Amino acid sequence: MSRIGRMPISVPAGVDVKIEAGNLVTVKGPKGTLTEQLCPAMNITQEGAELHVSRPDDTKENRSLHGLTRSLLHNMVVGVTDGFEKRLDVNGVGYRVAKDGKKLVMTLGFSHQVIVEEIDGITIDVPDPNHIVIRGADKQKVGQFAAEVREKRPPEPYKGKGIKYADEVIRRKEGKTGAKKK
Repeated sequence: MSRIGRMPISVPAGVDVKIEAGNLVTVKGPKGTLTEQLCPAMNITQEGAELHVSRPDDTKENRSLHGLTRSLLHNMVVGVTDGFEKRLDVNGVGYRVAKDGKKLVMTLGFSHQVIVEEIDGITIDVPDPNHIVIRGADKQKVGQFAAEVREKRPPEPYKGKGIKYADEVIRRKEGKTGAKKK
């Protein structure tokens, strides 16, 4: 049995979970509402303040979907209660970011400014010119949006300039050395 799949999901007070036919799950909480169509083969049951995911049989496909279904459901519950966030750092001389209404304006060494608009369900916060914080209830949306922002100027290995995740470690290269003189 899947170690992750058999763990129960505790539903905190103030969170409403509705399971409809075909495993269409709607989770409503203080940070918003998430709806997800989970695998219809899995059995999702709610017992009091806990959710349980079980599989119908031990076929390879159902074994692999068991833990996935439980993780997706758990991320929905965590998202509507606490939310998810990704932190990005901007490194480089003259590189900076600013917030203009619902737009993220980035100066990244190009001849023009790079502008990214907030999407619904995502909020962008700029605590200072070298840091970006992306928050939202949907873990997948937050991660995807952070990856798209990072893609505008990924970090380069020689000086480490660019946009990187706060917990990311950039592998640095040495660079060329000058020719030896005789």
